[in-house]
Amino acid sequence: MAECFVLSSKKRSAGTEETDGDDLYKTKKSMLSTAAAWEDPAAALASARHEFGEHGGVNMSIEASATFTVMEPETMRRMFAGELGPDRDFFIYSRHFNPTVLNLSRQMAALEGTEAAYCTASDKAGMSAISSVLMQLCSSGGHVVAARTLYGGTHALLTHFFPRACNITTTFVDISDHEMVNSAIVQGRTKVLYFESISNPTLAVANIPELSRLAHDKGVTVVVDNTFSPLVLSPARLGADVVVHSISKFISGGADIIAGAVCGPANLVNSMMDLHQGALMLLGPTMNPKVAFELSERIPHLGLRMKEHCHRALIFARRMKKLGLKVLYPGLEDHPHHELLKSMANKEYGFGGLLCLDMETEEKANRLMNYLQNYAQFGFMAVSLGYYETLMSCSGSSTSSELNAEEKALAGISAGLVRMSVGYLGTLDQRWSQFEKALSRMQDSGVFKN
Repeated sequence: MAECFVLSSKKRSAGTEETDGDDLYKTKKSMLSTAAAWEDPAAALASARHEFGEHGGVNMSIEASATFTVMEPETMRRMFAGELGPDRDFFIYSRHFNPTVLNLSRQMAALEGTEAAYCTASDKAGMSAISSVLMQLCSSGGHVVAARTLYGGTHALLTHFFPRACNITTTFVDISDHEMVNSAIVQGRTKVLYFESISNPTLAVANIPELSRLAHDKGVTVVVDNTFSPLVLSPARLGADVVVHSISKFISGGADIIAGAVCGPANLVNSMMDLHQGALMLLGPTMNPKVAFELSERIPHLGLRMKEHCHRALIFARRMKKLGLKVLYPGLEDHPHHELLKSMANKEYGFGGLLCLDMETEEKANRLMNYLQNYAQFGFMAVSLGYYETLMSCSGSSTSSELNAEEKALAGISAGLVRMSVGYLGTLDQRWSQFEKALSRMQDSGVFKN
């Protein structure tokens, strides 16, 4: 697919009805042609149209305005009536559409191979994206079937907030048990099947094609959180309808931005921005265009970062296993979902940048993390992931603490499960020697024996 370089278009009058190649926002037709030509994430990103700056700068200009002017009074009425919009370079207010945020959204759509996308902020771990899309797809009395192993915030949203505030209920299932999933779906009532492509924190891999087929047979929309595996997996290309992300993680890479994204059909994204019934428009998780610009500059090197995250995670997992540690990592051949992930994954990106160590007890997990951070300088005790330094946390008492003891047991989250987001700063051998140093100290203390 040829690259398309487009200079920012000038303000036009409402009388200019025809669209042309300078449309700032991809129309549904052009989005469909992009999706059809989609090869892999890196190729799609390289082929996505490039927006130059107002004065010919190689980077797009930041449109920091909250509100936008019009040339004729009639134009504003037509914009609010839905007759004119961003597909023709008409903008109302940045809570609705903003040109700089749209540019980042086009990158996210290219990354996931979807018709459209829109990016959000004011969230924790993509929660604004997740909550908005579920509220758009489900009405009061609606039903969701969801994986029982999910990020704790998502689990709390479905378990506590939605039933109380929205009258939306959820049945949690073992996502690898397709009979259980099928039985939980109530045809005509269940609106969404929701799961993570690679689960947080247990790193179980979902069979996206089979789950999508099963859901679609009953008219259910499939929403997949792909936060753990950007570039590694492309859920929409495997059958999912909607892909959500916490951009704060791998895509940002700097642990300095809070953002999310919804990637999916153009009609869904447009409905979420509807002036009267759109969840994104009315709930207002608006991304700052300056943040959108910064993120758009990071996405082009996401592939390089992901490859190194994944490469180091695989090497560390193999070495940790040789030391007798209980390692969870789908790149290991004895992982129950190793072959499944291989069959779905985009080539050359590896098996993900996270691994887990099961230390059996929280006391052992905390002792190990303490030595890794404060004695060996291997990484940081912190939640989140996708940072250039290794981040580690004991999931049961942190990012999965919203689950009760029974829910954790069903999800396979042990008390001593340490989740590691493997960074790429420093040399691999330098970091491994730091890990060995901490483990040796732990063995000397008598807390751990291999």
